[in-house]
Amino acid sequence: MRVLLTGANGFLGSAILARLLGEGHDVVAITRSKSAGLSAITNIEVDIAKATLPEHWIPHLRGIDAVINCAGLLQDGPGQSVRNVHFAGVAALFAACEKSGVRRVIHISAIGVDRAQPSAFSQTKLEGDRALMQCELDWVILRPSVVVGRSTYGGSALFRGLAALPILPVLPDTGQLQIVSLDDVVRTVLFFLSPNAPAKVAIDLPGRETYSFTEVVLTFRQWLGWRAPYVLPLPRPLARLAFRFGDLLGLLGWRPPTRSTAAAEMVRGATGNFEEWQRITGIHPASLRDFLAAEPASVQERWFAPLYFLKALGLGVFALFWIATGLISLGPGWTIGKSLMFEGGVEEPLATLAVVGGALSDICIGVLIAFRRTARAGLLAALAISLVYAVIGTILVPRLWADPLGPMLKIWPVIAFNLMLLAVLRDR
Repeated sequence: MRVLLTGANGFLGSAILARLLGEGHDVVAITRSKSAGLSAITNIEVDIAKATLPEHWIPHLRGIDAVINCAGLLQDGPGQSVRNVHFAGVAALFAACEKSGVRRVIHISAIGVDRAQPSAFSQTKLEGDRALMQCELDWVILRPSVVVGRSTYGGSALFRGLAALPILPVLPDTGQLQIVSLDDVVRTVLFFLSPNAPAKVAIDLPGRETYSFTEVVLTFRQWLGWRAPYVLPLPRPLARLAFRFGDLLGLLGWRPPTRSTAAAEMVRGATGNFEEWQRITGIHPASLRDFLAAEPASVQERWFAPLYFLKALGLGVFALFWIATGLISLGPGWTIGKSLMFEGGVEEPLATLAVVGGALSDICIGVLIAFRRTARAGLLAALAISLVYAVIGTILVPRLWADPLGPMLKIWPVIAFNLMLLAVLRDR
């Protein structure tokens, strides 16, 4: 079949894409921006939040046999609209399918949205479900619980990150979870892709066993081979502060799973009945422990888990480091900076321009690193200017290499840290 797949470079979409290609299907991948990892197939750049008319989609549906929609967004952010992604954009896609004669549409929703909508995430997911149900299509709505797999993103990554902490913070007001494996969800999508599969059905995809949030984290920690951590109940005010901090990071373009939407959804939990799913498809969902037992933790897993929070800490510290060095150069370090220029034979007004220019460059680099969209450019600029500082410092004031505080020697650990941040910058 020729399949149009939205969200093809996401956590779920990339797994479905791999399975589709492995079974010989021809895939048209829809992503918000072109992905180097999809260069071997047809990859079309479409921002679903802006493709809110059927005319935006009809050109991409020529020759398409089926559509699988995996696009999703946890919370509004800069240039991102949950309602447009979950409702307006996909409603236009569904209408375009009707006009183009594409009958089979498989839509990924979220478990429990038909029962409670505590946030814009679940409200708009339900709106998207209803928009599809009103179409004269062979539609299928799949509502998975929290999904975990070998690859990881969002909540799945958060479990691993929390599992690596020596002190496990227990979040208050978290509902029960029925974790579902990524492989089971992918198998279900492929089942319903068949023209002979049932249509006009909406089914939950929960795991077989029920866990508390803390039990899930402890299960991951045991899987990673680490001793039980010290468990610390987190007071509600502190938990609310953590989620608000996540919202702040969201304004900078980052996508932490610990945002106010997640807090609201955690109260509801993610549970359901897997019997209808099993009856229709014949798939017997694996439990979390069964899934983990079949996928032994590798050294990559043991690296990723502790790096999850260290990466965020490192980027924050590095951004503040560059901003602070610039402000110090313009403030209490002004005289020292000028004196070093004079010692190296640089006279006015060039000495002043050099100090001001270096300080402003440092501040700009810190700001670039703070924003997700420009973080890579900021890290590359930081790497370049560190090397420039090393060369200029050596030429102008070579005695700094023998300084007991090691200002020239400390450049190299900064460069090494910079390279490590560049290596782990990508989320997926």
